[in-house]
Amino acid sequence: MKGKQYLKTGDKYYAADVGLRATVLGRKKADDGHILENIVYLELLRRGYEVYVGKIGSVEVDFIAIGKEGEEYYQVAYTVNDADGKTLKRELEPLDAIKDHNPKYLLTMDPVPFVSHNGIKQINVLDWLLK
Repeated sequence: MKGKQYLKTGDKYYAADVGLRATVLGRKKADDGHILENIVYLELLRRGYEVYVGKIGSVEVDFIAIGKEGEEYYQVAYTVNDADGKTLKRELEPLDAIKDHNPKYLLTMDPVPFVSHNGIKQINVLDWLLK
């Protein structure tokens, strides 16, 4: 896809053990989203994917996961439930910018049933982890 970049390294770092991360850095409420993203990253690796941070134009895709079935795209947010809908819009923007037909997922802790936003599947991350 034109304009899509895979970033193997960059400004993001993920701990191999989230418990160690909490011990070293402490636990702040603001870190919940980062911890959740770290958990998803480790689970994608455990499932056998090659995992990259993606960039399309000026927006970042949390994960491009490449497996036997091809590419999948993931955005991870603790919650996208806000009164004005800006968080949901911000999280969907990178996935909307990808014009191929590979699966796209928004994983959150929001207690929602299966929801699709123009083909982007919003799934509760706990349900995703259990599948």
